[in-house]
Formats: sequence, C-alpha cells, structure tokens
Amino acid sequence: MSDTLFRLEQTIRARRAADPSTSYVAKLTARGRAKIAQKLGEEATETIIAALSEDDKALAGEAADLLFHLLVLLADRGVALADVLAELDAREGLSGLAEKAARKE
Repeated sequence: MSDTLFRLEQTIRARRAADPSTSYVAKLTARGRAKIAQKLGEEATETIIAALSEDDKALAGEAADLLFHLLVLLADRGVALADVLAELDAREGLSGLAEKAARKE
C-alpha cells in the first residue's frame, strides 16, 4: 500500500499551526471544526455529482479532495489515519450487514 495518505496526514498536521495567510490547512483550521466538517460535506457532494455525471478523471479529482478534507477533519479531532485503518482491518471479513447490525446493539 502506498504511504501517500500517511505523508499527507503528516503534512496536514504540520500545517495546522502555520500562518493562515500562507496555508490553506491553517486557514481552514482557524475557521473551526464546523467549517472543516462543512467543507468535507461539500466535497462529498461534489464526489457524488462527479460519480453520476462526469468522467473518471473528474471523479478521481473529487475523491482526492474528499480524502484530503477527511484527513483535515481527523487531524482536527486528533484521530490518526492509522486508527481509521485499524477499524477497517477489524471489519475485514465481516459482512457489511452484520457489522452494521452489531453497531446498533
């Protein structure tokens, strides 16, 4: 597996404390968690639109934006990408329906 997301996670964490006039991550962070979450939602919507009506290159670009903004939100909450991947690993081999039902209990 590529370490691209881990490198990006480290870059985002480093830039959170940068000058907001020179760093998009710092600017978004300074605007607060609600703004970060709103931006993630916007990117999710754009990803859905690209999936339904645009080409594969557009979808890949929007998916990249979505992953980037998810990493910004995770960093804001102090949740490591490794924790998310560990959760996915724990679910491997488990039916999606069974996993969802287990969360309701």
